[in-house]
Amino acid sequence: MPGPLEGVKVLDLTRLIVGGFYGMLLADAGAEVVKIEVPKRGDTLRAWKPSWWKVYGRGKKSLTLDLTQTMGQEILKKLAAEADVLAENFFPGKLESWGLSPKTLHEINPRLIVVRISGWGQDGPYRDRPGFGTLVEAASGFSAINGFPDSPPLLPPVPIADMTAGLYGVSATMFALYQRDALGGAKGQIIDLALYEPLFSILGPHAAEFALNGKKYQRTGNLSENSSPRNCYSTKDSKWIAISASTQPMFERLAKSMGRADLIEDPRFKNNVARVSNNPNLDSIIASEIKTRSCDENMKIFSNAGVTAMPVYDIEDILADPHFLQRELIKKVPDAEFGEVPMHNATPRMSETPLEIRWTGPPLGAHSEEILISWLGMNSEEIGQLRKGNVV
Repeated sequence: MPGPLEGVKVLDLTRLIVGGFYGMLLADAGAEVVKIEVPKRGDTLRAWKPSWWKVYGRGKKSLTLDLTQTMGQEILKKLAAEADVLAENFFPGKLESWGLSPKTLHEINPRLIVVRISGWGQDGPYRDRPGFGTLVEAASGFSAINGFPDSPPLLPPVPIADMTAGLYGVSATMFALYQRDALGGAKGQIIDLALYEPLFSILGPHAAEFALNGKKYQRTGNLSENSSPRNCYSTKDSKWIAISASTQPMFERLAKSMGRADLIEDPRFKNNVARVSNNPNLDSIIASEIKTRSCDENMKIFSNAGVTAMPVYDIEDILADPHFLQRELIKKVPDAEFGEVPMHNATPRMSETPLEIRWTGPPLGAHSEEILISWLGMNSEEIGQLRKGNVV
């Protein structure tokens, strides 16, 4: 069955995580994503552990092209004439320095959607600053609220800024495709996607809270300023269970399942507002109760009572979980180098146009000849000349 983006042609000039994730999502949906890479070296992501490229290069076709050469720039223009989307995450101004500005590209193909991903955006005082995700995670306010009250600000252990921007990039691309095709807009447009803006947007109403109440969010660890109880609790066998039970019915289920129905009538815990105000007291009681039983014993009690609780898993636990196995959370994708590579499956599930992982991240330049022939109609002699000149 065809994917939802079958027939959409994407030129992916991006590098590293944000571009890798962005292009991967489009490829999973069936788009023909042509990864434009520097000859001999390729995407910087290839220099990381092999798993990163195998996963985030999946479903893409690799074409090497030297954009610093005039001939490379001319080939890209010809490719852009055939494409629906062109995505890049160079420093602002780099495309222009190669004679490949959005204006030039739109003169060649008015229907082209140009996605420009950068750390700080295409304008503003920080336009020319380096913009890696770590800097964005610090500047967005994320690191300031991440961690425990007595800990320093914490950076995330995964590239959250890049992943979030990748998701927003795909959303914006779909908005633009819909406006161009379904609504009859006919023209493409430019998408200016700054890494820090999507991350800031998902942190909640921090600006409104500060403007209206003078409040700054603080580091609270696993506790919440809005709901209680919510935390990770240690069990007798040194495992952990996460619980979120702020609604009144759920709190009452939790209390009864632990044999502490008396907590329901305690005025300190009578509703969520009261529980949040008395969080340390309630949290200590729940922690003491859970600590008396093993993880399995706790989970049997909570499951029978319908309490919103779940063990804290690591990857080994995830791979062994029967629910995740049945849902095929992990897919083993055939790979010429490793035999197969397990990776997160394409998501979400779509009944009529299912998403699909077609192959792992390919070798550098694996599809150069295929793309130059199928997109531009070049012959073997012309491609051979390009190879001699190190253009591809």
